[in-house]
Amino acid sequence: MALKVYIDQGHNPTNPNAGAEGNGYREQDLVYQIGQINAEILRGEGFDVRLSRPTAGTQLGTSVASSLAARVNDANSWGADIFISLHANASEITSASGSEAYVYSLGGRAETLAENILEGLNLTTGLQTRGVFARPSLYVLRRTRMPATLIELGFITNPSDAALMANSPSLFAEGVANGVLAYFGMN
Repeated sequence: MALKVYIDQGHNPTNPNAGAEGNGYREQDLVYQIGQINAEILRGEGFDVRLSRPTAGTQLGTSVASSLAARVNDANSWGADIFISLHANASEITSASGSEAYVYSLGGRAETLAENILEGLNLTTGLQTRGVFARPSLYVLRRTRMPATLIELGFITNPSDAALMANSPSLFAEGVANGVLAYFGMN
């Protein structure tokens, strides 16, 4: 039986739970595209992949809380082996750059998954790795029943990071996929 990877393309196309904006881009659009490419790469490697937003117009929930619950409930009921939530970071400091990851707690399989993905992203995009951090307050990490990580791919508020995510989404998708392969010892 194929390993199941749940790719959550963070946020909705419109409110409730729309994402950050910067440099003329919307987070929800960037991560939608990266997630689509990532799913195709992983399917080509033999994984069973489910996307939280299978279409660009997929709207989950009627509030932020119900949007997050829809993603987690779908992954849990499907029996995903891992959960990856894709996001674009934002900061008032426009020079802030790089990829970082969040997990429920440090020291477990989720941290290993996050580290593998950050290493994959660094190798494909050249963006610096900012580290893995515990963030037990995040719903998608607290309520999932499998190793889960929230990946901030790059900063939408940084002109270079944003342009790279928009113009080279396949680099981010390949980096995430390579991290998944490394996590499962398949690279």
